[in-house]
Amino acid sequence: MQYDFNKVINRRGTYSTQWDYIQDRFGRSDILPFSISDTDFPVPVGVQEALEQRIKHPIYGYTRWNNEDYKNSIINWFSSQNQVTINSDWILYSPSVVFSIATFIRMKSAVGESVAVFTPMYDAFYHVIEDNQRVLAPVRLGSAQQDYSIDWDTLKAVLKQKATKILLLTNPHNPTGKVFSDDELKHIVALCQQYNVFIISDDIHKDIVYQKAAYTPVTEFTTKNVVLCCSDTKTFNTPGLIGAYLFEPEAELREMFLCELKQKNALSSASILGIESQMAAYNTGSDYLVQLITYLQNNFDYLSTFLKSQLPEIRFKQPEATYLAWMDVSQLGLTAEKLQDRLVNTGRVGIMSGTTYGDSHYLRMNIACPISKLQEGLKRMEYGIRS
Repeated sequence: MQYDFNKVINRRGTYSTQWDYIQDRFGRSDILPFSISDTDFPVPVGVQEALEQRIKHPIYGYTRWNNEDYKNSIINWFSSQNQVTINSDWILYSPSVVFSIATFIRMKSAVGESVAVFTPMYDAFYHVIEDNQRVLAPVRLGSAQQDYSIDWDTLKAVLKQKATKILLLTNPHNPTGKVFSDDELKHIVALCQQYNVFIISDDIHKDIVYQKAAYTPVTEFTTKNVVLCCSDTKTFNTPGLIGAYLFEPEAELREMFLCELKQKNALSSASILGIESQMAAYNTGSDYLVQLITYLQNNFDYLSTFLKSQLPEIRFKQPEATYLAWMDVSQLGLTAEKLQDRLVNTGRVGIMSGTTYGDSHYLRMNIACPISKLQEGLKRMEYGIRS
């Protein structure tokens, strides 16, 4: 099946967060958005067909996720894509990755204790840590020119603090697109074991990895004091259907999570369409993924060429993973506020300020869109900056 990612699909009028509610983030609605981490691409044909088939059945009752079809779709996907074997018993359903993260933060730490995180970081992590009354313990990654290297001395110093109970990892990393290497993961695991720190790994971007990098789940290096949280929704553009899963190797922690899911929150019945879409995506979506990665790589190539030619002050290194461009705008000589004003009110383009993720010297741009949209967005970006 050949996919046409060049096709522009009008998403307005669908209650789209990125398109219909863009004013909430940028203060006006007449701009071209490159913000929320979903794509402007249709789902795979296999997913659409599975959903259409399920909709023909006119009853949408409570749905059981704990079945072989659901679990085997995940097991087979990790086996075929990453050459790793996942134990069926480890797999649990969750309504979202962030729900899983928040639940394990509460399960594995107490109010006032610390959660270590590599920064800059996904903006939802600030809320999930601080609004659960835990303390954020940041560990700064190196710059793009330093390959977003880990400061091991700082990491060790943070992890050895008695208050630090959790390391919240995102692999591949959002917003930088870094993929943690096997050696890095082994070192992280060793330090966390040394200081009895629980690892929560958010691996939702695991499938979109480019040729020079290779993703390995952290559960390949430890099955103690760890949970891996994931979903197919970023890869196959189905976040509105709701659904995620996690790998928890320890039986006691699985029971604790299931208690939180079912007894405390009454969330054990899954979204019917979320379950159907995930199984179809993992069972039929491998050709879609190959073509998607190729298309995104071409978009990144176009972005790189454009910046070198038209906006050489912006430093950009292509990421190892994700569809997020993390661009260093520090040499423009503009404050984050002034830059956003020019982009939004002059260029009429919505690109996320790095301030949202913990670094005002950057912009984060979602390039998972038809090339024509990217080209128009970059023209607007240049116009806003040069005005």
